[in-house]
Amino acid sequence: MKEPASGAGLALCWVLAAAMPAPPVAAQNRVIEFPEVDGYQTLAVDLHTHSVFSDGWVWPVIRVQESERDGVALFAVSEHLEFQPHAADIPHPDRNRSFAVAAEWAGSTDSDVIVVNGAEISRDMPPGHVNAVFLSDANALLMDDVMEVFREANRQGAFVFWNHPNWIPQRPDGVARLMDIHKELIASGLLHGIEVANALTYSAEALQIALDHDLAILGVSDIHGLIDWDYDVHGGGHRTVTLVLAAERTAESIREALDANRTAAWKDGELIGREDVLVPLLEASVKVAEVGVRRGSVLTVRLVNRSGASFELLSVGPQRFYDRAAVVNVPPHGEVELSVTGENVSDFELSFAVLNAIVAPETHPTLQLAVEVPK
Repeated sequence: MKEPASGAGLALCWVLAAAMPAPPVAAQNRVIEFPEVDGYQTLAVDLHTHSVFSDGWVWPVIRVQESERDGVALFAVSEHLEFQPHAADIPHPDRNRSFAVAAEWAGSTDSDVIVVNGAEISRDMPPGHVNAVFLSDANALLMDDVMEVFREANRQGAFVFWNHPNWIPQRPDGVARLMDIHKELIASGLLHGIEVANALTYSAEALQIALDHDLAILGVSDIHGLIDWDYDVHGGGHRTVTLVLAAERTAESIREALDANRTAAWKDGELIGREDVLVPLLEASVKVAEVGVRRGSVLTVRLVNRSGASFELLSVGPQRFYDRAAVVNVPPHGEVELSVTGENVSDFELSFAVLNAIVAPETHPTLQLAVEVPK
């Protein structure tokens, strides 16, 4: 047994601890946080995860713990149905077992993370890989007829979406394209969403498909290893998730938001979504907090950021700044002060293109901030 430290030894430990650098800020602020929007909660969900019950490398309980740390409200256990590389070591004829392990652990620890059942339908292209989540029984999807698999998922009330449609092993050129079977699935109401962001990849073509065919815009981690390692969380990274605008933090409200397309992908510091979702989210995040007079008619305008995202703003209005060029960075949960030059005698709007937000391929939303000039 190790001997207890002496008084001198304890004192030395305290000195060494005090001399050690503090943990990086990124490690302390990993929780994904965005403000409410028009009465809706902005919740992070991850609808594509794996464990050792298919081709992942961790026990399902780890996925619950990671979600707790990241502030993820809901995640789906979505093991490959057909691809079972660990079957010799972890034989499990029940394709619901991974979900059961995660859900039982979450329930036994009173976790606030919602765990839902899912499965990854893993077929060659077409149709490629597809996730069905909010399932009642993944085993029922084990059949040869792929169209019947989609019908069964929908009979169970599942939310069904196309995974990584630009995945190089199935799309060597990295370009997502609809094929006849995808068009049939969409027309039949059997396909409801598409991954625009999968892990650290983004598909402009998938975004256009979502806009053209009224599909939910999704971002997912598709995690197989550890979130902390794959996304360098302690270096300031974050897992890729879908942000949903939900009335309540419940599975039912989140599902309703997915069906209503009140979604955006958050990947590598970028927000990707429809304009009618992103603009209200940006307006709720970045606010004018204070306006004052610096000297003459030069105004100081303080912007605050109520979200955990950093925003890159490019001024596209007529105003110029005394102390900086046209690009302004507003840090997460931080603020920035602008000195606006010119004859500022009446109220005006600051107009910014949000460079790390995308509402269509190569298209950034505009954020308008009203400035009231002090009388």
